[in-house]
Amino acid sequence: MHTIAVLALDKVVPFDLTTPIEVFTRAELPGGHPAYRVRVCANTPLVDAGAFTVKAHWGLDALVGADTIILPGCSDVTVPIPDDVVAALRTAAANGTRIASICSGAFILAATGLLDGLRATTHWLAAPALAERYPLVDVDPDVLYVDNGQFLTSAGAAAGLDLCLHLVRRDHGSAVAAQAARLSVMPLEREGGQAQFIVGDQFPTPRGSLLEPVLRWMDESCDKDLTLEDIAAHANMSTRTLNRRFREQTGTTPLRWLNRARIRRAQHLLESTTHSVDRIAGQVGFGSPTAFRDQFKRVVGTSPSAYRGAFQASGT
Repeated sequence: MHTIAVLALDKVVPFDLTTPIEVFTRAELPGGHPAYRVRVCANTPLVDAGAFTVKAHWGLDALVGADTIILPGCSDVTVPIPDDVVAALRTAAANGTRIASICSGAFILAATGLLDGLRATTHWLAAPALAERYPLVDVDPDVLYVDNGQFLTSAGAAAGLDLCLHLVRRDHGSAVAAQAARLSVMPLEREGGQAQFIVGDQFPTPRGSLLEPVLRWMDESCDKDLTLEDIAAHANMSTRTLNRRFREQTGTTPLRWLNRARIRRAQHLLESTTHSVDRIAGQVGFGSPTAFRDQFKRVVGTSPSAYRGAFQASGT
């Protein structure tokens, strides 16, 4: 079983700490078996979490045996990272352990030097400080998370959910991740990035409820040859208004959102059926298998056939 070690340091942000615990402990494999074993580790007997105190059952030595280490953020990013923590994380990384940070947890990971030369993110408010303190890290303040393979970073608050669900999908496929997302009352994948949430001179009034019916209809109708005009007519909006609302609430365009919905459905079919790739291309609304393969690789990062080989359930 995949072991997750969540490292709680002094002044840990409670939301960041509990997010991976909730997502990974609730993730289940087909048949109801738990997908992960979760351990909360600390370098001190008691950890100050602001509103409460954490008593962890495991110490830093448990990091070495973990498959994945999660680094929640801390409320004071100016506090130096303890030497024993840095050493333990470097040792784990040398052994091939995957390490992911949530929010200001990127400061902990950056302190190890493991992010040097890599793209990373953190909460948009903390991004300038991260870039200034660790100039060898390529800080991107506009994305929800960055996956470098062994090392991953996420933005703040709800972006930790995005990161954890992404890890579940990497480990066990989209079907298991989709169920974990449903339990979290969270979409498996959100378009856009932190740029949606950065405060500017004018911040759009949230109107997500107005788009919910058309998003649901698009998801249910993604196998059809929908045009921008079709979507606007169903939403009873002009195409200009529709595009503006989508940009405000999803960070992308209607047609890009539709394309991602098609890819999500294709992932499910690749995992759960033996239909050919060409047949699935038609089932999810792509005009040609070539266009489907190109879009799938652009979104997922691999080909439909390779994805099926990695994630199709045995016996399907």
